[in-house]
Amino acid sequence: MSKKLEENSIFNEKTQAYLVAKYYNYLVEAFGERGEQAFINATIYYATQRGRRMAQRAIRDGKELNFETYMNYGEWISTEYTKNLRQANDNHIIENDKDFVIEINTCPWHLQFNEMNCEKAGMVYCKYLDSSICRGFNPSLIYDVEKFLHTDNSCIHRIHNANMVNYKPIDKDKANIKPFVYHCAHLYWSFKEVITSIFKYEGKLISDKVLKDFIDDYGMEAGDRLISYRQENFNIIF
Repeated sequence: MSKKLEENSIFNEKTQAYLVAKYYNYLVEAFGERGEQAFINATIYYATQRGRRMAQRAIRDGKELNFETYMNYGEWISTEYTKNLRQANDNHIIENDKDFVIEINTCPWHLQFNEMNCEKAGMVYCKYLDSSICRGFNPSLIYDVEKFLHTDNSCIHRIHNANMVNYKPIDKDKANIKPFVYHCAHLYWSFKEVITSIFKYEGKLISDKVLKDFIDDYGMEAGDRLISYRQENFNIIF
């Protein structure tokens, strides 16, 4: 990627939401309810891969696979792009007793879904995403999203029986943070893998449409960056 493309933050939270919305729209348009089920399956597949990578790093570092480690071993931080737009993820702790509850008031993914008039994609994606990341990290942990910005004034995320009364947020280790070009590529290729498995050639055509739209809207150089991750193994850490 050129320095200019990097500085312009082509790859960020909203870019990833763009890919999500495109996949949802094309799947539902082509296959209706089966398309939505395939979308859910792909979301869970993508999310559990993320959670397993987080767990691998934690185990490597000798950390317990509890909720505190889960919070500290996330793979992303807000980009300068969304910060500058005042659209970065904005969350705060509203309960910290037996359960650990987070309220989110601003979310760049939600904003992108709204801009594309694709709130339904956001609802379905968000319903399964975080709970599946957490399940991939440690299946014994329970993470629920109780409210959504798509229908309420905020998102409410509840981590059950977290016992994090003394939890103090810390800056995530930069070595564990992946750039958003990685996150966008991971989403594109994992979704392509799942829907091609389900719908064969028709599924491949949907991924081709998503990539074409992405190149049309973000440029060939950005498209080449997504394509460059074709052989990446998203199941493991390096």
